[in-house]
Amino acid sequence: MDLLNELARADIDPALLAQVQALFAQQQAKLAEKDFKITALTHELAYYRRVRFGKASEALVGEQRLLFEETLDMDLAAIEEELDGQAPAKRQRKRAGRQPLPPELPRVEHRHEPESCQCGRCGADLVKIGEDVSEQLDVEPARFFVHRHIRPQYACRPCETVTAAPVPPAVIDGGMAAVGLLAWIAACKYLDHLPLYRIEQIAARQGVPLARSTLAEWIGRIGVALQPLADRLAELLRQHACLHADETPVRQLDPGSGKTRHAYLWAYRSGVHDDGAPIVVFDYQSSRAGAHARAFLQGWRGHLMVDDYVGYKALFTNGPTELACLAHIRRKFFDVHAASGSPVAEEALRRIAALYAIEQQGAGRDPPQRLALRQQLAMPALADLHAWLRATQRAVAAGSGTAKAVDHALKRWPALERYATSGTLPIDNNPVENAIRPIAIGKKNWLFTGSERAGRRAAAIQSLFATAKLNGLDPARWLASVLERLPTCPNSQIDSLLPFPDFTQR
Repeated sequence: MDLLNELARADIDPALLAQVQALFAQQQAKLAEKDFKITALTHELAYYRRVRFGKASEALVGEQRLLFEETLDMDLAAIEEELDGQAPAKRQRKRAGRQPLPPELPRVEHRHEPESCQCGRCGADLVKIGEDVSEQLDVEPARFFVHRHIRPQYACRPCETVTAAPVPPAVIDGGMAAVGLLAWIAACKYLDHLPLYRIEQIAARQGVPLARSTLAEWIGRIGVALQPLADRLAELLRQHACLHADETPVRQLDPGSGKTRHAYLWAYRSGVHDDGAPIVVFDYQSSRAGAHARAFLQGWRGHLMVDDYVGYKALFTNGPTELACLAHIRRKFFDVHAASGSPVAEEALRRIAALYAIEQQGAGRDPPQRLALRQQLAMPALADLHAWLRATQRAVAAGSGTAKAVDHALKRWPALERYATSGTLPIDNNPVENAIRPIAIGKKNWLFTGSERAGRRAAAIQSLFATAKLNGLDPARWLASVLERLPTCPNSQIDSLLPFPDFTQR
């Protein structure tokens, strides 16, 4: 503004002075607009950060929270980018320490040398004193290629015979799909939860026609081939002394009515503190009747960790020993506290947190050491919690949410405290719930199973994939190797194909 006043007092053409003043006013308006937008974006960024990291995100659970957080993260990044575009100079953003990229990934090196090896100022030769190395992660979309098998034929004229290399047996004899393609399709369907029509579209974008009917046929044949492995996995699971069990509803198409009906995927997992490779087995059944659990565990004796679903109760009359889930007990008090801020519920949560802190101390210890820790710390804490629950039960209003949470804990108490009498029993049922969670999220994609047979096939393949992930294997690579070796593997060696840590992915 001072400059404009000086120009006005100077002997300058009035028309030129008017142009300068108009240009100055225009630039001032632009700066004011930018300041306004930067202020608005800054306030919006602060709001989203409060929502992302504040209590609002705690109100959601499961997949809702995952979707909520990933959407907010995308919005935060977009606002940051807009702020960078509005700022007159590039802002220095604080970045969290980046995780190193997996060392086993192949590296493609790009060397960037200066345009000249002589100094731009004096012309002297440059001397290498080090190098700056940065890495970027890249991906190559599904790359289709063709294996061309050529078997020359040789004739013996005297014998009038023809000799050629034999065609090795395959899971799908004479099929055009190699094991890598079959494994990719199965992983897309059962790991990424993509319906076959989406897999068809992915292939079409690469110029490869894969009809849905063909994909369906391949999946059906893969399911038949893998069923013996899933059956063997269930046999090995029942050899464990402790199991987790849970179930989740799925929709099954009812062709006669054109509608869907309820079916259930029952999940069983080996004990989280058991020796040996962890195992997950899914059992698809048409209902939630407890008879299905009794049939699956027929003749099994051991400790079974379950929720309070009545369908399991008949099991414990003359079979397994019941374990109750502390996480379910905690969840009821958490709901009461979230709804009303109840100090009684807060005290229950504090006491339960102390029990979990003891379990954290026992992480990585062997069973005798864990048992000693539980006897020293957990059993007195459980006794105190039980006494406090009994006293609280008499003090709270009958029928209230707090009373219901207390009553539920006391009703489950014998099964709840049982874990502390051993160094191998689990404190809660979270391990099997974690195994079910990917399927619970995935069913939002596939909506329903087409038939009971399709449900059983999905359960078998999901069992193998989930067990492979638990044991640190790449499920798709494991399956490709198994499909190649399965046709020539004798039944006596079927255990060598199971997705356990000693499996060799060839």
